[in-house]
Order: sequence, then C-alpha cells, then structure tokens
Amino acid sequence: MELIKDLPEIFEQFEQQKQQSFLEVKRYKDKGMPIIGAYCSYFPRELAMAIGAVPIGLCSSSDSTVAIAEQTLPKNICPLIKSSYGFAVSDKCPFFYFSDVIVGETTCDGKKKMYELMADFKEIYVMELPNRQSEQGLSLWKGEIIKFKEYLEEHFHTVITNEKIRHAIRVSNDNRRAMKELYEVMKLEPPPMTGKELFQVLYGYKYQFDLEKASKELRELKEKVLASDRNEADCKKKPRILITGCPMGGDSAKLIDIIEENGGVIVAFENCTGAKALDRLIDEQDQDVYQALAKRYLATGCAVMTPNDNRIELLGRIIDEYKVDGVVEMILQGCHSDNIEAVSVAHFVNEEKHIPYMDIVTDFSSADKGQLTTRISAFLEMICSTR
Repeated sequence: MELIKDLPEIFEQFEQQKQQSFLEVKRYKDKGMPIIGAYCSYFPRELAMAIGAVPIGLCSSSDSTVAIAEQTLPKNICPLIKSSYGFAVSDKCPFFYFSDVIVGETTCDGKKKMYELMADFKEIYVMELPNRQSEQGLSLWKGEIIKFKEYLEEHFHTVITNEKIRHAIRVSNDNRRAMKELYEVMKLEPPPMTGKELFQVLYGYKYQFDLEKASKELRELKEKVLASDRNEADCKKKPRILITGCPMGGDSAKLIDIIEENGGVIVAFENCTGAKALDRLIDEQDQDVYQALAKRYLATGCAVMTPNDNRIELLGRIIDEYKVDGVVEMILQGCHSDNIEAVSVAHFVNEEKHIPYMDIVTDFSSADKGQLTTRISAFLEMICSTR
C-alpha cells in the first residue's frame, strides 16, 4: 500500500516542523504581525490570536544551551530553566528573538526569577497564576486574564472584542479536538503507531501556526493511520506505557527511545506535551469569555497546584481508557514540585490502579542513557512477567 510507505515520511515532517517554522516566523514578522512567545500551558493563547498575533512556544529543551546559562545561573537548578535562559540570552532561539513580547507566569520559583533576568533584555509580561484551583483562585486568574487583555490592547494599539476572542476559542477548541482524535487511536489494541511517532506529531504540531490548517492535517493523518496495517507498529504483546511528569521534548525525549527500544510501547503522554494541555476545551456557550478562558486554563493539572486533584483524575482516566500496564514518570533534576508530587502519583498508580510505577530523575544530557536503559529494561521485564 502506498499509504503505508507515506506514513513514516509524514511523521518525520511533523518532527521537522520546528525547523521549518523558524523561517515561517520571520515571514510573519516581515509582514508586521505581532509574535508572542510563551513557555507554559497556562498561557491563554486565544487572547494573542484575538489581536492577530502569532502565539508560539519557545525553545527550552536542548542540552546545547545549558552551559551558556550556567555562566549566570546556578548549576543545580532545573535543566528546563537553564535551557530556556541559555536560548534567550544567546539569541539561539529564533522564536524568542522575533517575539515582541514574552508572556511568563508565576508557576515555579525558578521560572519567576528567570523572567526577572530576561526582563533586562526583552519585553516580559508575567501573569500571576494562583496556586490553588479554588473559587478565589479562579477569580484571581480571571482578573489576570483581563489585565493581560488590557496590556495587549495598550502595547499593540488595538482593541480586543468579545467576537474576536470567541472566534479564537472556536479555532483553538477545534484544534484540540483534532489532536485528541489522533492520539486517542492509541486506545486500540494493538496501537496503530508507535509512541515515538505519536510524540513526533504532538511535539511538531505546536509549531504549525495556522491552526485551521493544522486541524485538517491532523484529521487526515488520523485516517491514514487507521487505514494502515503496519507490522512494525504491531505492539500487541508489548507493555503499554503511560509517560507522565515534567514537560518532554528535544533532548529529554531520549526516554521514549529507551522504552520502545527495550520492548515497551508508549500509548499515552499525560504531561504538557500531551493530554494535559489538550484534554479540556473552553466552554463556547459561556457568555463571559474571560470566565470561560479562566476556568479552562486554571483547570490544568500541574504540580504547581495544591492540591493537584485534576492531574490525578486525568491520570486515572488515561490508565483505564488506554489499558495502561505501567506508568513512567519523568522528573527533571531540580523540579521540586514534580519530585515531591511523585509520592502521591506513585501511591495512586500502585494502590488504586494496581499497576507498576517508576520514576526517572534526569536532565537533558545523554550521560545517564546506560543507567536508564538498565532500569527501564528491568521495569518492562517485571511487567511482562506478571501479566
């Protein structure tokens, strides 16, 4: 089948989308379109879309810029922060370079301080994120979203109408639906693609700036995946693994290769690269667009929230729906929130879902690949021996 031959190429195109987007963002800039950069899933991209800006995720997951950052930052902090700052201070991230504004958020302490340093050489706007998903927290976050809207209007000399926000919400929601429709094919037994192929799409699609075009491409890819019958993706007897934890991408994606090269198949990603950022839609019927935005984004189940019940709920749902055999949590060194919350996640997975769990503390270097391979191989063998 010609379709089968085409699929690996399609997955690689998604993987290469980031590099292609470097040139695309310059074209947008040359046309005078605002570019708004962000690092976090709490960023309400619909407000940027409402002024005709291009919202874009910034470079933050390569070991190559860590040494640059360590000339200023402590060596023992999160590699995600060091990589982000290294890209920013060295101008090695075209997305950062072309951004008119960088939108930050008060998630972890390290990122808050990073934004203070970045403000010395870039326009930074920081949104105050509450640390509780409560009524008070929702009220605060709605106020922050309105303040951000007012900042955008003043900074870019424009007016953001409710109609523009509603249009952006519809486009964003459809894009989330299209992505969910694709990754939910991994519920099938056997899954019709590998976890690595799924990740190539999850990671690459973030750099497709035309969301309506991206939604169309994602739905076309889903149909191609379902129509194919590739022996190499026949993972019927392989342990079905869920990856959770810190954001994954770039050099931290080494974990994906290790799991799948040693006999497992990753059927779901709960972290920011996967379901966490896509699971919930914005209520299109809510008459108050700012309330609708606030509810959706504040409900994101991140470890900076206390308690973090929404993450546990999503994990439980994925474990059941994707028939997960084991959970692997990737924790970046120095990420105290995820590292401590891993205790609760492990208890939930072991005691309530009765499946194996392992945590991996790592960074963006390749130095620990041998050790990780040994541990993960043993974990997968243990799952196979008890099935």
